Amino acid sequence: MFFEIRMKATGKIRLRLAAPEDVPVLRELIEASARGLQTEDYTLAQIEGALQTVFGVDSQLIADGTYLVAEATCTAEGDTRQAKTPADWVIVGCGGWSRRKTLFGSDHWTGREDALLDPQRDAAKIRAFFIHPAWARQGVGSMILQACEEAARAAGFTRYEMGATLTGAKLFGAKRYVPVKRISIPLANGETLPVIHMAKRA
Repeated sequence: MFFEIRMKATGKIRLRLAAPEDVPVLRELIEASARGLQTEDYTLAQIEGALQTVFGVDSQLIADGTYLVAEATCTAEGDTRQAKTPADWVIVGCGGWSRRKTLFGSDHWTGREDALLDPQRDAAKIRAFFIHPAWARQGVGSMILQACEEAARAAGFTRYEMGATLTGAKLFGAKRYVPVKRISIPLANGETLPVIHMAKRA
């Protein structure tokens, strides 16, 4: 399943599994995504607090082989990063799914629960979606989400759930995820980050 995802390309965008060497680029992408796309839903203090506390790379997802990156060979308007050659692929988005209990959070999030889920009883977790601002609303997030759902379904899961940011909830709502409850995440700088626990049946 993941071999097909890794080799799949749609137009100028392709998906592959994230690798440990992608982490520095992913950190920059996540910061750019949060600061560039979430200002309509969160204050600057909430965004900066989230980057310190909960947003970031989850290396467990990479180790589990369930984190994907979307790459493009061209540069979108507003994307200041340049490919070294026309054949080079630049990471423009990321997202994954998990068979572990943790609903959200990066390596530095203290509320992690890495126990494995039972596909017959539990919902797979849809995790850590971030899109570069220059590539927003171009189908990148939808492409990653579809691949994650297909992979989780192949692993035996029949339900999905997530802790969606207020920004991400707009995409996920359009993909038939329904709100379950609101969650308020305490941040290191004293702010709180409201997110929405959302769920969907396969």
